[in-house]
Amino acid sequence: MYVVKSPLPDHDLKTVSEALHGALVDLVDLSLVAKQIHWNVVGPRFRSIHLQLDEVVDSARTHSDTVAERASALGVPPDGRAATVASGSGIGTAPAGWVKDTDAVRTMVDALGAVITRMRERVEATGEADPVSQDILIGITADLEKHHWMFQAENA
Repeated sequence: MYVVKSPLPDHDLKTVSEALHGALVDLVDLSLVAKQIHWNVVGPRFRSIHLQLDEVVDSARTHSDTVAERASALGVPPDGRAATVASGSGIGTAPAGWVKDTDAVRTMVDALGAVITRMRERVEATGEADPVSQDILIGITADLEKHHWMFQAENA
């Protein structure tokens, strides 16, 4: 059942739908991984990393909402359920228990790197199919790359 009719042709809609779905899943998982580490980070740089993790959580949540609403606008129902996120994310799992500050930074560098790689693939895939969605994905990727840079600088 289609409640909202997409302005895109079916073959373009399929490409864009897959890109938006993948982005949503990765962004929801990124927010969960960052929040898990936020709760458990310990070490001399606890406070700065703790606050930096909240910035990633806020960004990922804002971006996931933007992506989900774009999908809805194109007639594609977004799916951010836990099972969908768990089965489709490209991010490794967050460590359990306390996480030393240097390990927290390393985990975030890896998680952000994985999401950025997949986002750049989505940017490429959506270029001709839907420049509007591509523009959204470009902006998100730029923001994630800023967070990636900042976490890399933490352990330089």
